[in-house]
Amino acid sequence: MHGSDHQPARTRGVRQFAAGISVVVVASLLTACSSTNPTNQTATKSSTPPIPASAFHDTTGVTAQSVTIGNVTTQVAGLFTGAVVGTEAYAAYVNAQGGVNGRKLVVQSADDQFAGATNKQATQYVLQHDFAAVGGLSLEDSFGGTVVAANPQLPDVAASLDPVTQKLANNFSPMPAAQGWPLGPLTYFKHKFPGQILHTATIIADLPSTVLAWNNEKSAMGHLGYKVLLDPALPPTQTDFTQQVVAMKNAGVQILFLEQEPQNYASAIFRDLQQQNFHPVVVLGAPAYSKQLIANSGGAAAVNGAYLEQPASLYLGEDAAAIPSITTFNTWVQKVSPGFTTDYFTLLGWLCTELFVDALRNAGAHPTRGSELQALRNITSFSSGSLVPVSNPAGKVPISCYLIGQVAGGLFQRLDDPPVSGPTHGFRCDQPYYTAK
Repeated sequence: MHGSDHQPARTRGVRQFAAGISVVVVASLLTACSSTNPTNQTATKSSTPPIPASAFHDTTGVTAQSVTIGNVTTQVAGLFTGAVVGTEAYAAYVNAQGGVNGRKLVVQSADDQFAGATNKQATQYVLQHDFAAVGGLSLEDSFGGTVVAANPQLPDVAASLDPVTQKLANNFSPMPAAQGWPLGPLTYFKHKFPGQILHTATIIADLPSTVLAWNNEKSAMGHLGYKVLLDPALPPTQTDFTQQVVAMKNAGVQILFLEQEPQNYASAIFRDLQQQNFHPVVVLGAPAYSKQLIANSGGAAAVNGAYLEQPASLYLGEDAAAIPSITTFNTWVQKVSPGFTTDYFTLLGWLCTELFVDALRNAGAHPTRGSELQALRNITSFSSGSLVPVSNPAGKVPISCYLIGQVAGGLFQRLDDPPVSGPTHGFRCDQPYYTAK
């Protein structure tokens, strides 16, 4: 384990693969365990195993002055470096206020190099030297997940991408996942574009997690009466979508969902849409919400009118006047990593660390891994000051609330959302979560 090293991508090919693989992460964050029908997914605690008695005597990583946490993340080509930056940023923010119960947070990060064996080795190091695993993000976390599973005394506060790890009693996520799709955004677009949804298309990466996510969303679409005409699955390194755009134009596609595309892929698709003079309704998701999107797409004219749906506020700054925690988030990200381009993974690192700290504040003056786990099990409401919709980390309940935005004048802005001062804090919470059949 070591301090993080925020490196640029080594080659164009690696950068392209990294961008493509990031699609899988956001998709995986939405898909994990299985069920059958639309549901509100209420929590059930009856099957939660007891915390090991030995955990209440385990003070690994704790001194009188500090609490050390471990972050295991894939940083190859800057892939999920944002998760490290977000973790470090929240730790720095807390430390500037004097720490937690007089102790400063120390973050030790490790790059698993996109290798399962390395991920497992680094997680084993966290087990032996750090108080908890916090904020890590990796497509290889199933390997480290075996360590977490075999050691139920280890608090693991992370948005895990591994379905098995997500179900563990000692894994807690601020954005719980489930196999399925939130019906809210799809219902919104059904009502707004009742004719266009009969001519729907998407483009996804040909990777298992992304295909699974799309199949879940497609099932939810079918439940609501959508008709999908085209849904090509392409290599994650592809950057030219002319062939697919032409095919969609010829097929009469009227609404194009790009919810799983990161901004550089979405930008390439916008450029190809412009080139073909083809202008369907476009719906973006969390990966495309970026300050780079407009410029990389060829300017505001290419993107104006596109919609955004995501389970988060406009945290890059557009919502800052109404949500003070956004300014705090962005200020501390830049303090720990000046010039860093904030992304969804940065937000996840910040949220995970905040969730960990919320529990640590209630874990007693002399915290143990057991008291931290007990405190985490009591957190049934989390929203980071309205940065995200209220979630239930203890109950592992998937989020069904969402935000609708639109690009106008080259800027993201809210659209048809309730006020931040209202009971849902600016999010639409009007439909249940659909679990795939």
